[in-house]
Amino acid sequence: MITPFLRGTTALVCLSLAAPALAQESDTPGFLGTLVLTAGKRDLSFGTALSRTVVDEEEIRDRQAGTVAQLIDSVPGVTLVNGTTPQGSGINIRGFGANTTFGSDQKIAVQIDGASVGSEELYRIGTQLFTDPFLYRQAEVLRGTIGSFAYGSGIVGGVVKLESKDAADFTGGMVGLGGAQTFEYSSNGDGWVSSTTLAWMPTARAEFLLNYTLRDQGDLAAGDGSTIGNSAFRTPSYLAKGKLTFGENDDQSLTLSHSSTVADDRDVPYDQFDTTGGAFGNVDRLTDTTQTVLEYRFNPANDLIDLRANLSYADQVIEYDYVPGSSSLEGTPSFPFLLGTVNADQRYETTKLTITNRALFDSGVVSHDLLLGVEAQRRERADNSAAGAPGGTNDRFALFAVDEMAIDRVTVTPALRYESSRIESALPLGGFPSRYEKDALMGGLALAYDFGGGLSLFGSAAYTEGLPIIDDLGASAAAQRRIAQSEKSRTLELGAAYTGADLFAGGDSFSLRGNLYDTRLWDITSYTVAGSTSTELAEVESQGIELEASYGTASGYYVDLAGHLAEGTEYNPGGTSTTWRNSPADRIQVTFGRKWSNDLDLSWEVVHAADRRDSTGADLPSSTIHNLRATWRPEQGWLDETEVRFGMENLTDEDYVGHLSSPSRKAPGRTFKVTLSKMF
Repeated sequence: MITPFLRGTTALVCLSLAAPALAQESDTPGFLGTLVLTAGKRDLSFGTALSRTVVDEEEIRDRQAGTVAQLIDSVPGVTLVNGTTPQGSGINIRGFGANTTFGSDQKIAVQIDGASVGSEELYRIGTQLFTDPFLYRQAEVLRGTIGSFAYGSGIVGGVVKLESKDAADFTGGMVGLGGAQTFEYSSNGDGWVSSTTLAWMPTARAEFLLNYTLRDQGDLAAGDGSTIGNSAFRTPSYLAKGKLTFGENDDQSLTLSHSSTVADDRDVPYDQFDTTGGAFGNVDRLTDTTQTVLEYRFNPANDLIDLRANLSYADQVIEYDYVPGSSSLEGTPSFPFLLGTVNADQRYETTKLTITNRALFDSGVVSHDLLLGVEAQRRERADNSAAGAPGGTNDRFALFAVDEMAIDRVTVTPALRYESSRIESALPLGGFPSRYEKDALMGGLALAYDFGGGLSLFGSAAYTEGLPIIDDLGASAAAQRRIAQSEKSRTLELGAAYTGADLFAGGDSFSLRGNLYDTRLWDITSYTVAGSTSTELAEVESQGIELEASYGTASGYYVDLAGHLAEGTEYNPGGTSTTWRNSPADRIQVTFGRKWSNDLDLSWEVVHAADRRDSTGADLPSSTIHNLRATWRPEQGWLDETEVRFGMENLTDEDYVGHLSSPSRKAPGRTFKVTLSKMF
């Protein structure tokens, strides 16, 4: 049930204001395509039923984030769980995704250039999104289910899509050489980054890019001056990418990208959510993550053909070696079993082929933007049953269709996805079958109406099923129950948008978009009753309001706003209920700034969060964090194409624990950052 407070706020949310701006080309198909509006730092979506936020390359540089998870936690409904290190942090969207036990619950999807990554349920390890923000030109967050049918099944929280940099970004699309060098320093933990990019376009039809980024961070200090244990890391990353364009009128292209990140951690806690070794003790951990993507595109001068074939391979290897004497249980009867866990290596590989075609055509008075797709995927995981990660293979096949149909002022967008799954265990299951098959048909409907004069109303209803996964394999009664059924969910959304310019002063622009959502999850296999490992919850309900706004004046002043209010309830089989343990905090973020042409940008960001809890469920006090940022582009003589960025995060040195984080893992205290970049 939505509280009276949320009901009363709905009226405010359904008034959305946005400023006219140039449409940007989007590769996202069907009704996911949108007009992008900019007044301040962030682009806002208009003319779409999808809750979509884009963090572009300018904002990636502006935020000076150390991890992708840290970068996108400013998006409404997104929670960064367990800190700012790639090893322990997780991404939670609308209360789904990373939780207090695993880095993923299969209800969000993460893709790098189309490759599926970070989706294994590894105990006490984050989302496994080991990569660096400097490799990417854009991070896109699709919230909810309605926009997920082209990306997977069982997606309740949303999709995170990362797009790597292109050589043309550095050569300006012209034949020749280009590149960039960036150095960054962070006072908290004496962190530093060096990122080098080389780009070459030998002809207008060929482009090549190399990037090498080395990021190093020591242990951070909290607001009270205490050291945050297990917060140091060193991650070298690289990206190699090439693109060839050919065919009649350059209507075909072939793009190959390969990226890798390695984290070699010594004498660190096995439990990455915590700051000390505890019962599990410490380990030497080597994590090697790679993604390789080959994409072919055929886009002739024909509205019926825009064909893409994306072949991807993602591989992650995690090798552990226990550090003797580090476990508090060493010498006890239970220690030999624990030793098998902390010494067990892990590897999982995902190979996927996705073929889509986008067609534009008319049938009578109806204009169609139709996306059709087929997808085949194989996930292989080495057996690591000692660490709670059974081995096996999961083969999936999917068909999907999204058709945006425009009739005058009305846009109707049905979406369908059919997916089948076959799981085979790597080991015998004690007399139970070693192969399990399941399939499901899911879909949704989005509606939008343009009232004219800048006002539009939109809504959607979506149903999806989460098919069993390799982690559900086992010989226990609970495992056999989970492997035999799929989780179901439905999400309803309602929102509105209004565009306007010259509203309060000549040349100003104002954009505001609001969205109300309601999600119900049942036939649950991924969450158990508090205190139990074998009894699943009966149902989870989650409701929330998301708000994004931006206002800018002709003289360069701007205000950006992002907010989220949420509540959730989890129901036990006996009929009792309590607050949904993974609900996001109530959060509002406001940025005040001014731009002087393209030369100087000064801003002050205020982030207030309430209704917060740590990973144990204990209440946390509200927190208010202040961040200052400045960007200077001299553009004079030899300083042309140079950027100098200054940042001050947690200006008041607030001492606090992040929402859903371990109580021992405090948030970083005051941090000064400086970045020097030079394009050449």
